[in-house]
Amino acid sequence: MRIGLYPGTFDPITVGHQDIIRRGALLVDRLVIGVAINRDKGPLFSLDERVEMIEHECAKLSKETGTEIVAHPFENLLIDCANEVGAQIIIRGLRAVADFEYEYQMVGMNRVLDSSVETVFLMAEAKHQAIASKLVKEIARLDGDIRHFVSENVAEKLMHRLGKS
Repeated sequence: MRIGLYPGTFDPITVGHQDIIRRGALLVDRLVIGVAINRDKGPLFSLDERVEMIEHECAKLSKETGTEIVAHPFENLLIDCANEVGAQIIIRGLRAVADFEYEYQMVGMNRVLDSSVETVFLMAEAKHQAIASKLVKEIARLDGDIRHFVSENVAEKLMHRLGKS
């Protein structure tokens, strides 16, 4: 069984994330969405809320792709998380050239830690390249329209969290 791991903070999950999940699911038999606890980023949503949003959004994607997709919180090294869930592949989304430099360094470090785990990069679709959770939150804070960037479910939760519903 080919198991892939797609890690991130997903605060919140965007249509860009969903695009990478949909396409990544076609490469593996089981896709684990690694939800990073990452206290340093100061997430707007709690871990449980982020996991719930991912599970809600991925239920549709799992049916669409025929691939099992599950959420898995983690706070350890990415390579340790990959080993924990039995992943042979780490899936990373790239939006721009700026993402590549950081990701390239991460791959090098992960290969030293465990050369049996491969990293696969998926380029974001052109229409999703500008989408970042941080920017979506900022647009929502400033009363902008976020419907192009997140699902209706996520938009409702974000607006409620910001006291705008």
